[in-house]
Amino acid sequence: MGCAGRQYGHILAANDKDLVGSHAAGAATWNPLVDESVAKLLGRCPPAVQTVSFESANAMQMDGQIGSALASGPATVCFIGIENKSAEEMVDFKDQLYERIDSQINSAETFRCISRRMVDAALVETRLRPDALFLPENRAQFAAALGRQGAPVDYLLYATITSGTTDRNKTTQRDYLLTLEMVNLHSGDFLKESATIRKGYSKTRAGKWWNFGLGQGDG
Repeated sequence: MGCAGRQYGHILAANDKDLVGSHAAGAATWNPLVDESVAKLLGRCPPAVQTVSFESANAMQMDGQIGSALASGPATVCFIGIENKSAEEMVDFKDQLYERIDSQINSAETFRCISRRMVDAALVETRLRPDALFLPENRAQFAAALGRQGAPVDYLLYATITSGTTDRNKTTQRDYLLTLEMVNLHSGDFLKESATIRKGYSKTRAGKWWNFGLGQGDG
């Protein structure tokens, strides 16, 4: 009886499966969503753009032609952050997903991310909200602030998490959607890619087969 509150831990090997959460999304849900959406987005993005320097940020042409080869290196991506519009609190997963997305962008040969600390400092300096950067004049102001830090920027990257919930008796299906939006700072053009995972929650072990595997039993 004295062991009721005891907890055991063990180190997971690299090939061990992620734990599937019983009440909310966890590593088995979020990690594949990030991997798929980032891969799809980078596969569509043009590999080279015109880099904006601090001196030219205020006078840049928003409708300029983008896509010329870069002699100065990979295009820079300013990852603004993750907006959670799902039905769940992400707790510590939000920062971990940010770092996972940031690391995968940096691992691509044609892209590199600007330091999160520089991004946060530029938002504070300009007193702009992330959604305000869709206005051309605000983008120019934000780019100038980053330029003063020595971080010219080509793309803005937004991540949004949403969910949709279906309930039937004591069983719930929740569809998780991670959307990445890459905005060309020079032209305002954007690309969107997303990934989704469906997850079922049941009060009993048999609920999985009854509700999701045996022909959708009647409610």
